[in-house]
Amino acid sequence: MIELIGTNAGLVWHALDEKGKLSIKELKKATKIKSEKDLYAAFGWLSKEGKLGFEETEGEISVYLL
Repeated sequence: MIELIGTNAGLVWHALDEKGKLSIKELKKATKIKSEKDLYAAFGWLSKEGKLGFEETEGEISVYLL
């Protein structure tokens, strides 16, 4: 499970590095991570490392690299 979270964290980081700030929906599509729990676990990994920022606009959450 830890390996999967790390792999997904890498997918999230690369997608954000390449495309910039993305909504959660756009990020799911860009990474092809199917499960929201897997996506959120990757967010937790990257957040703990101080690499992610979050922004909510009109009820939609966007994620970006710090």
